[in-house]
Amino acid sequence: MPTKNGSGRGSGSTATTNPPGNQTPNTPDINESEIARLKVDQLRDRLRRRGVSGTADMRKDDLVKALVKAMKDGAKKSTSTKTGGSSRGSSSAKKSTSSANPPGNQTPNTPDVNESEIARLKVDELRSRLRARGVSGTADMQKADLVKALVKSLNDNSGASSSSGGGGVRKGPQNSKSIKYAQEVTSVDDEPERPGRSLVTTDHEVIRRWAQARKGVPTTVDGTEHDGHAGVLRFDFPSNGREQRLREISWEEWFRAFDERRLNFIYQEERSDGKQSNFFRLESPDREDG
Repeated sequence: MPTKNGSGRGSGSTATTNPPGNQTPNTPDINESEIARLKVDQLRDRLRRRGVSGTADMRKDDLVKALVKAMKDGAKKSTSTKTGGSSRGSSSAKKSTSSANPPGNQTPNTPDVNESEIARLKVDELRSRLRARGVSGTADMQKADLVKALVKSLNDNSGASSSSGGGGVRKGPQNSKSIKYAQEVTSVDDEPERPGRSLVTTDHEVIRRWAQARKGVPTTVDGTEHDGHAGVLRFDFPSNGREQRLREISWEEWFRAFDERRLNFIYQEERSDGKQSNFFRLESPDREDG
């Protein structure tokens, strides 16, 4: 018969306090065994949403550790923001401001304007974007001035709409087989069923996050504009090399044309090998050419 001594009771108390699979007793919402049961593509997707990059070549064990760490860090920040009374008002305000304005973006009301990303552009890229936005006199400007000018131009024309397009697939006589067999995504919380899965959405935030995760810039093809409206819609990805024929436009203008033409956004999050995919296509259910 087991001996009930102090040591045994202590061990039982600890086991009750810390349920199996959770080695983070101070963060009960983080269940490591549950995280370990997630699929590789789900782990990568959750890490991307938390701003963690470079996951493409990571193995599952490393992905699990990285996600647990990211969740712990997030829990600590949330706790520290909630603590403190009137004597700590100034400190709490600073933490709150820091959480509201992520590093690299000093324009919280214009989330599509990423200043740190703009600062990483080369001088000729900055001048090209400014010219495309109708800003002249850039030939003698230093890089710091070019960055400021582009940020100002983007802020002036931003007002990016935070409203979603609903997410539901738009249907019509020209719906393709691609849409028929694609997984419908209606919010940023939806996850692909597997790597390489074809997805379709009309949700603005889903599309914006997908493009921004790939440093994609909303653009229209030069020369296709009509009646003062954006023409053929595209994204310009730096990994593909900047295309001269593409002219940058605001998210507001991009989504306005997207909704007016009743387009569907067909895309992939990852290729079948688990690597990030840049594939997308815009398709109209009302006519063959979207």
